[in-house]
Amino acid sequence: MIHFKPVTLTLGILCFNSFSQTDSKKSNLSLSGSVDVYYTSNLNKDAKGTLGLLSDVQTNGFGLGMVNTIASYKKEKIGAVADLAFGPRANSANAYDGAINQLYVYYKPVENLKFTLGQFNTFFGYEVISPTVNFNYTVSYLFSAGPFSHTGLRIDYNASDDLSLMLAVTNPHGITTGSNSTSSYQTGFQIGYKKQYLNLIYGADGFNANDALLIDYTAGLNFSSTIYMGINAAYSYSNKTEAGYKGVALYFQKEFKNDFALGFRPEFFSTISAQKNLDQSAYTLTAQKTLSKELKMIAEIRYDTSKDITFFNRNNLTGITVAAVYTLK
Repeated sequence: MIHFKPVTLTLGILCFNSFSQTDSKKSNLSLSGSVDVYYTSNLNKDAKGTLGLLSDVQTNGFGLGMVNTIASYKKEKIGAVADLAFGPRANSANAYDGAINQLYVYYKPVENLKFTLGQFNTFFGYEVISPTVNFNYTVSYLFSAGPFSHTGLRIDYNASDDLSLMLAVTNPHGITTGSNSTSSYQTGFQIGYKKQYLNLIYGADGFNANDALLIDYTAGLNFSSTIYMGINAAYSYSNKTEAGYKGVALYFQKEFKNDFALGFRPEFFSTISAQKNLDQSAYTLTAQKTLSKELKMIAEIRYDTSKDITFFNRNNLTGITVAAVYTLK
């Protein structure tokens, strides 16, 4: 449960009031964020919930996503970001009571080199925490299995318009409060070339493994101005725990007239263990309608199936979700 402290609310009100009295074109401070709400239900009478919602409350009916407020400050070569998120979606993605989604400072000594220190959302994977960026509202198994955020130092270097490199030294990704009492760390690396990204993470995961290896590939391909396909493939394993996961998800999207789009996400996921691999798959059909530059509606039907595990005592489950996502700009 989230407890809103008076000092937090007061600080937020002062921040908004200060910004509203300043010309945004002259100010180094910018505010943005989002609000999302939804209705979800399964089509199986004996099931008690749906799958894929990034929420700590997995039930049928109406639900709240999160409210996200992002304050960014930029001046010449330096900057800072305070990204606060509250609600069931934030709680599920962040162990720090869903309050701090991101909190970091950065320094750009030259245009193509950037140093970032603090807590930042992961560079790993295709989907992100904020529903404003994802095409689908429910999330993939790959997203839920991988890191959400990292706390540490990140160095980004753009070698050219096509080639980018990133190196990070962080706390184990299972530790999101910023306090690392384990004396263990993770090393992350990313290489990007023409919208294709290969990510690697190695080290302690903050749970049970100190030798966790995570490999991830993401890419996007435009077949035309209205047809797009994204891909996410990942593999994770620890010799110490003899456990990990692997999977692949595809993202097909087609834009139509009147700000309407359809998408289809097939995903195949496997949990790896010394005893037996457990396979499952999910197929998500998504319709998205943009009502204004701030508000979009998302309707989904999702089918999950497996011979190895059960979903609410079933081997398959069909759920529908209708969500409204409002972006604050």
